[in-house]
Amino acid sequence: MKRAAPEPVKVVKIRRNSALEALKARAPYAAYLGVEFERHGDELTTVLPFRADLVGNPTLQALHGGAIAAFLEITAQVVLSWSVMWPMIEAGGIVETVPALPKTIDLTVDYLRSGLPRDAYARAQITRAGRRFSSVHVHAWQDNFDRPFAMATGHFMMPTYG
Repeated sequence: MKRAAPEPVKVVKIRRNSALEALKARAPYAAYLGVEFERHGDELTTVLPFRADLVGNPTLQALHGGAIAAFLEITAQVVLSWSVMWPMIEAGGIVETVPALPKTIDLTVDYLRSGLPRDAYARAQITRAGRRFSSVHVHAWQDNFDRPFAMATGHFMMPTYG
Protein backbone atom coordinates (compact mmCIF):
# COMPACT_ATOMS: atom_id res chain seq x y z
CA MET A 1 0.00 0.00 0.00
CA LYS A 2 1.41 3.34 -1.04
CA ARG A 3 1.37 6.17 1.46
CA ALA A 4 -0.04 9.53 0.36
CA ALA A 5 2.48 12.31 -0.09
CA PRO A 6 2.38 14.99 2.61
CA GLU A 7 0.70 18.24 1.71
CA PRO A 8 2.93 21.10 0.61
CA VAL A 9 3.69 23.58 3.39
CA LYS A 10 2.13 26.39 1.37
CA VAL A 11 -1.22 24.56 1.23
CA VAL A 12 -1.17 23.91 4.99
CA LYS A 13 -0.36 27.56 5.77
CA ILE A 14 -3.13 28.81 3.50
CA ARG A 15 -5.64 26.49 5.19
CA ARG A 16 -4.55 27.57 8.69
CA ASN A 17 -4.53 31.28 7.82
CA SER A 18 -7.94 31.15 6.13
CA ALA A 19 -9.40 29.42 9.20
CA LEU A 20 -7.94 32.13 11.44
CA GLU A 21 -9.34 34.87 9.18
CA ALA A 22 -12.79 33.24 9.35
CA LEU A 23 -12.51 33.11 13.13
CA LYS A 24 -11.45 36.77 13.31
CA ALA A 25 -14.54 37.72 11.32
CA ARG A 26 -16.65 36.24 14.15
CA ALA A 27 -15.28 38.84 16.58
CA PRO A 28 -16.33 42.25 15.21
CA TYR A 29 -15.28 44.06 18.38
CA ALA A 30 -11.76 42.75 17.79
CA ALA A 31 -11.75 44.61 14.47
CA TYR A 32 -13.02 47.76 16.20
CA LEU A 33 -10.17 47.62 18.73
CA GLY A 34 -7.69 46.69 16.01
CA VAL A 35 -6.78 43.36 17.62
CA GLU A 36 -4.46 41.24 15.49
CA PHE A 37 -3.48 37.59 15.81
CA GLU A 38 -0.04 36.06 15.42
CA ARG A 39 -0.08 32.32 14.75
CA HIS A 40 2.84 30.01 15.43
CA GLY A 41 1.62 26.48 14.84
CA ASP A 42 -1.33 25.95 17.15
CA GLU A 43 -0.30 28.80 19.49
CA LEU A 44 -1.98 32.18 19.14
CA THR A 45 -0.74 35.48 20.50
CA THR A 46 -3.13 38.40 20.28
CA VAL A 47 -1.81 41.91 19.74
CA LEU A 48 -3.53 45.16 20.67
CA PRO A 49 -1.71 47.85 18.68
CA PHE A 50 -1.56 51.13 20.58
CA ARG A 51 -3.88 53.91 19.43
CA ALA A 52 -4.39 57.23 21.18
CA ASP A 53 -8.15 56.66 21.42
CA LEU A 54 -7.53 53.59 23.65
CA VAL A 55 -6.12 55.82 26.41
CA GLY A 56 -8.49 56.10 29.36
CA ASN A 57 -6.46 58.45 31.54
CA PRO A 58 -4.76 61.19 29.50
CA THR A 59 -2.77 62.39 32.51
CA LEU A 60 -1.07 59.03 32.98
CA GLN A 61 -1.37 58.01 29.33
CA ALA A 62 -2.77 54.68 30.59
CA LEU A 63 -4.85 52.30 28.49
CA HIS A 64 -8.56 52.26 29.31
CA GLY A 65 -9.60 49.40 31.57
CA GLY A 66 -12.54 48.54 29.33
CA ALA A 67 -10.29 48.17 26.30
CA ILE A 68 -7.95 45.94 28.32
CA ALA A 69 -10.82 43.75 29.56
CA ALA A 70 -12.27 43.43 26.05
CA PHE A 71 -8.81 42.53 24.71
CA LEU A 72 -8.46 39.75 27.32
CA GLU A 73 -11.97 38.44 26.66
CA ILE A 74 -11.42 38.36 22.89
CA THR A 75 -8.16 36.50 23.46
CA ALA A 76 -9.90 33.87 25.58
CA GLN A 77 -12.79 33.37 23.13
CA VAL A 78 -10.61 33.10 20.05
CA VAL A 79 -8.11 30.72 21.69
CA LEU A 80 -10.96 28.47 22.87
CA SER A 81 -12.43 28.35 19.36
CA TRP A 82 -8.99 27.82 17.82
CA SER A 83 -8.32 24.84 20.11
CA VAL A 84 -11.52 23.19 18.90
CA MET A 85 -10.91 24.06 15.24
CA TRP A 86 -7.24 22.99 15.20
CA PRO A 87 -7.86 19.20 14.93
CA MET A 88 -10.31 19.83 12.06
CA ILE A 89 -7.79 22.05 10.27
CA GLU A 90 -4.97 19.54 10.73
CA ALA A 91 -7.15 16.67 9.50
CA GLY A 92 -7.17 18.43 6.15
CA GLY A 93 -10.68 19.76 6.40
CA ILE A 94 -11.38 23.27 5.29
CA VAL A 95 -13.26 25.10 8.00
CA GLU A 96 -15.75 27.00 5.87
CA THR A 97 -18.29 27.78 8.54
CA VAL A 98 -16.99 28.88 11.89
CA PRO A 99 -19.47 28.45 14.72
CA ALA A 100 -20.26 31.27 17.10
CA LEU A 101 -17.62 32.23 19.62
CA PRO A 102 -17.95 30.81 23.14
CA LYS A 103 -20.31 32.86 25.32
CA THR A 104 -18.85 34.49 28.40
CA ILE A 105 -20.28 33.24 31.68
CA ASP A 106 -17.93 35.32 33.81
CA LEU A 107 -14.61 37.09 33.42
CA THR A 108 -12.48 38.34 36.30
CA VAL A 109 -9.79 40.84 35.32
CA ASP A 110 -6.82 41.65 37.53
CA TYR A 111 -5.23 45.00 36.64
CA LEU A 112 -1.68 44.60 37.89
CA ARG A 113 -0.24 47.91 36.64
CA SER A 114 -1.14 50.67 34.20
CA GLY A 115 -1.18 49.74 30.54
CA LEU A 116 1.46 51.96 28.96
CA PRO A 117 0.95 53.80 25.65
CA ARG A 118 2.39 50.98 23.51
CA ASP A 119 1.38 47.68 21.93
CA ALA A 120 0.02 44.98 24.23
CA TYR A 121 0.20 41.21 23.80
CA ALA A 122 -1.80 38.37 25.34
CA ARG A 123 -1.89 34.59 25.42
CA ALA A 124 -4.53 32.33 26.86
CA GLN A 125 -4.10 28.99 28.55
CA ILE A 126 -7.09 26.68 28.66
CA THR A 127 -7.40 25.30 32.17
CA ARG A 128 -10.52 23.21 31.56
CA ALA A 129 -11.76 22.17 28.15
CA GLY A 130 -15.20 20.64 28.15
CA ARG A 131 -17.87 20.15 25.54
CA ARG A 132 -20.28 22.53 27.28
CA PHE A 133 -18.10 24.69 29.54
CA SER A 134 -14.46 25.73 29.45
CA SER A 135 -12.17 27.80 31.66
CA VAL A 136 -9.31 30.01 30.51
CA HIS A 137 -6.52 32.05 32.09
CA VAL A 138 -5.21 35.02 30.06
CA HIS A 139 -1.84 36.74 30.56
CA ALA A 140 -1.23 40.21 29.03
CA TRP A 141 2.10 42.02 28.82
CA GLN A 142 3.72 44.86 26.93
CA ASP A 143 7.52 44.94 27.04
CA ASN A 144 8.34 41.86 29.09
CA PHE A 145 6.38 38.61 29.18
CA ASP A 146 7.40 38.11 32.81
CA ARG A 147 5.88 41.47 33.84
CA PRO A 148 2.17 41.22 33.02
CA PHE A 149 0.06 44.35 33.31
CA ALA A 150 -3.24 42.45 33.39
CA MET A 151 -4.52 38.91 33.83
CA ALA A 152 -7.96 37.40 33.52
CA THR A 153 -9.73 34.20 34.39
CA GLY A 154 -12.92 33.35 32.57
CA HIS A 155 -15.55 30.67 32.20
CA PHE A 156 -17.30 30.19 28.88
CA MET A 157 -20.22 28.24 27.47
CA MET A 158 -19.03 26.42 24.36
CA PRO A 159 -21.13 26.46 21.19
CA THR A 160 -22.01 23.24 19.42
CA TYR A 161 -19.24 22.32 16.99
CA GLY A 162 -19.46 19.89 14.14
